[in-house]
Amino acid sequence: MIAHSFPYRLYLVISEESCLGRNMYRVAEEAIRGGVDIVQLREKTASVKEFTEKARKLREVLDRYKVPLIINDNLEVAREVDAFGIHVGNKDMPPTRVRELWSKQTCVGYSIEYLTQLANNETRVSDYLGLSPVFNTRTKTDTVTEWGISGVHLIRQLTDKPLVAIGNMNAANAREVMRAGADCIAVVSAICGAENPGRAAEIIRSQIENAL
Repeated sequence: MIAHSFPYRLYLVISEESCLGRNMYRVAEEAIRGGVDIVQLREKTASVKEFTEKARKLREVLDRYKVPLIINDNLEVAREVDAFGIHVGNKDMPPTRVRELWSKQTCVGYSIEYLTQLANNETRVSDYLGLSPVFNTRTKTDTVTEWGISGVHLIRQLTDKPLVAIGNMNAANAREVMRAGADCIAVVSAICGAENPGRAAEIIRSQIENAL
């Protein structure tokens, strides 16, 4: 495994769909100005060509602010745009295979849906773990476990890997989830769907900082 520090606190998961018809790149830029410090592009239904084009445009925005780009579950796109990393789940290419095919120093995130995953080799080679979901959400319906606050606390006792909490995360619960043991809060709708994405990000970031 290639060791990576994971200093990020507010993780934006963005897609065209989540932005509700608004310009995705503008939403991302506003969110970064509000406190987002890492961004994942999630385009499950786009072709490789479309996904790559969107990733390139998004990276142009992120590079201006020195914010890293994570690609969701598409190694071809991640390699093509030289992303900072990739995030995969149980039904995707496993982290061990990602490491074999993408040998550069890359960041690999892995979604945890079962406690038994903590003991497998995929977790061992991953740089951070996505707790998915902490709270059930309409933006991701194919998950198994709703971890809740108690689940975050339990997993924090079982691993020293950085934990990224995702699933209906917002300003009302970010502080409590951080105090339960998360290292980073991943947000979709509470920022992408907000009337003012920058202000929404700023408020969530302040809750994160208050928990530290």
